Amino acid sequence: MAKAPQNLVELPAVVDLDAVDGVRDSLIAALERGPVTVAAGAVARISTNALILLLSAAETARRNSFAFEITGTSAAARSAIERLGFGGAFAGLMKG
Repeated sequence: MAKAPQNLVELPAVVDLDAVDGVRDSLIAALERGPVTVAAGAVARISTNALILLLSAAETARRNSFAFEITGTSAAARSAIERLGFGGAFAGLMKG
């Protein structure tokens, strides 16, 4: 059986309160279609709310038996994840 293609959600450079609604809508649409890949390479700044949103989306994917991964995570995003104490929660999600 062929693996279903993944939906790609590309995060903007600044994922703050002004951007989080658009990211949420993109994640919801992607999760309705199946497995999701979030491209985080362009992220220069990310808010705590955005990180929590990504964890929530990952949990939704898990409950629906869909793959969810974050690829190309920028140094700025990795730093925010660690600084806020989310390293363990994101460890299994980040690829490459």
